[in-house]
Amino acid sequence: MIRRRGPIAAAAAALSVFLVMAGGVVSAPSAESTPTRAGLDAQFVATHNAPPQYPNVFIEWDVPITMSDGTVLKANVYHPADATGQPIQEPTPTVVNLTPYTKLVANLADSALAIPGFGDPLMHVLRDLDFSAFGMSGLSDLMRALPGGAARTFGVDRKLIQSGYTQVVVDVRGTGFSQGVWQVFGHREQQDGAEVVDWAASQPWSNGRIGMSGISYSAVNQLHTAERRPAALQALFPVVPGSDLIRDVAAPGGALGIGFIPEWLLAVNATKLLPDVVSMLSGRFDWTWLADRIRDPFTFFNVVIAALATPSIDQIPPEMLSVLDDESPLRTAWVGHPERIQVPTFIYGGWHDIFTYSSPRVYNAIDLPDSEKKLVMGDTYHITTGAGLGLPGAPPSLDVLQRAWFDKWLKGIDNGIDGYDQVTSWQQGGGWSDSPSFPRPGMEYRRLYLNAAPSGTAPTAAGDGSLTAAPGGPARLTIAPGLATLCSRDAAHGTAGIIAALDICAEDARISEVNALTFTTAPVDRPTQISGPLAVHLNTVLDTTDGYWTVTLNDVAPDGRSTVWTTGQRTASLRAVDEAASTRSPNGDYTDPYPILTLASREPVVPGQPTVLDIGLFATDGVLQPGHRLRIDIFASNFPSSVPLRPLLNESGLRPQHLVLDPNEPSWVNIPVEGDPSW
Repeated sequence: MIRRRGPIAAAAAALSVFLVMAGGVVSAPSAESTPTRAGLDAQFVATHNAPPQYPNVFIEWDVPITMSDGTVLKANVYHPADATGQPIQEPTPTVVNLTPYTKLVANLADSALAIPGFGDPLMHVLRDLDFSAFGMSGLSDLMRALPGGAARTFGVDRKLIQSGYTQVVVDVRGTGFSQGVWQVFGHREQQDGAEVVDWAASQPWSNGRIGMSGISYSAVNQLHTAERRPAALQALFPVVPGSDLIRDVAAPGGALGIGFIPEWLLAVNATKLLPDVVSMLSGRFDWTWLADRIRDPFTFFNVVIAALATPSIDQIPPEMLSVLDDESPLRTAWVGHPERIQVPTFIYGGWHDIFTYSSPRVYNAIDLPDSEKKLVMGDTYHITTGAGLGLPGAPPSLDVLQRAWFDKWLKGIDNGIDGYDQVTSWQQGGGWSDSPSFPRPGMEYRRLYLNAAPSGTAPTAAGDGSLTAAPGGPARLTIAPGLATLCSRDAAHGTAGIIAALDICAEDARISEVNALTFTTAPVDRPTQISGPLAVHLNTVLDTTDGYWTVTLNDVAPDGRSTVWTTGQRTASLRAVDEAASTRSPNGDYTDPYPILTLASREPVVPGQPTVLDIGLFATDGVLQPGHRLRIDIFASNFPSSVPLRPLLNESGLRPQHLVLDPNEPSWVNIPVEGDPSW
């Protein structure tokens, strides 16, 4: 039942749009948690909810920060303030947030939450909203992202400031009120991050110990800045960070992430054109800002238009070629190096977030002691980041964890966060669970073969096959591109969680499976854990020189419900794999076949000839309950999440695609599984 709260609920809905870059569908949390985490969580919450050390916040507006190339960035600086509203004189640790969404948005959200008697009651209301009776539990999760900590970690964390921190929120170069041309994570923008940290450390109100916070873009900036190792940077709290932006979201599998990228670019380019009205009225208008916006009003849209409109390979324009060249400055800037990070880092990610590929990879790449790196993975999409946190059995909200992390590493308070569980994960099919590592200990990779023998579990699918421990007989199966994926978890994932509002699409794959070949195991007879990255090996045939394949891994319940745990995709002509960056299991099969995704490595398919594709799926963590089955779905498209680049789409002709099941050249999935499953 929906609990109606009139204007407060309406304000909650309005506030949620500020988090368009934040983080999934959250099931009822399990009560499982280790005594260590449960005790620490209660301690962190008590500290967070204690009376503030300082009663007020003082804001310095549009403080100029001049970069080494002369470009001026603008920042709002939030200071702890005394009872008279004046900033305290004692230097404090400082937390930096670099945002492309204008610090104006962050300030509006903070101002709404700071209204006396509004912020905390609003959070309680949002936690209680329940639209599940209307088949829209995903909408409830969107509301619950705010009390899950997304409201405060997105921009300004007033409680953090009142506990003795200064917070600096900076408009990224070329966005908000900052000068320059928006670089979209370019090398110069990354240098800006290091220079802002140095600037903050040198200010009289700072004690020289700098942390960084923020969601999504701001989380990516944290990683980029830390990789440059500014001396004053002491701690990171990245929420849904990306580190391999082409493979994360821009062109997963070599197709344009059309469900997210164009809409996101429109939002940032629109907000960067909002003028500083106060400076206009006071006669201090920044004419350099205006000249920079006129010079580049719609950053990167030319590349998106070229990707969707260029009819053939030989007509690809230079701006698009830079995206298809892994040695171009653009591409090298978009591939992070988290192994260079040397400061304590607490990562929050989501199993259905647009940056799912990166979050566990970044955690594993950071070469620090266990006490200095932590990972929490929720069952969340991008715009529902943090949903479910703070509920019984779950970790506390993001702002509570952030406070504890910074108290330890910026203030030196021995609060126990360094002894927090290494990995805290929403285990799909189960609930919240702790682990000393990701993947979980005890996983062994095993092949399951795609078999044409009917499983009898997918009567409405385009094809009903089996997943078996040995190859089956020869068969040729055909699947055509279709539009059923409009209502799918892939669509929800690719649109940052918008479609997840409809349970019928995000919670059950049977609608989208109308356009899928399905392969399903026998039911398991005991709880069976699956944890880690995985890959499929497909023997395919196309009638044209190109095509597109999408694969999902699903949990099939006894009642037939098919729930997607993870997904992967690949353009057939971009099937080349970078062996040096790929990983394999002890059995020699890929676990993460790292795609090269360049024009130079493209190999057009020979029509009618068998072509092998290795497709990586995002890492996952789940448990099949007794009576449940594992399923692989195979599609010939993935609209609206991704669309092949127009030249490659034209070559495919959207023709049907074929899967050849041959016991001598089998197709399989390489699964990280615990023990010896009964399938």
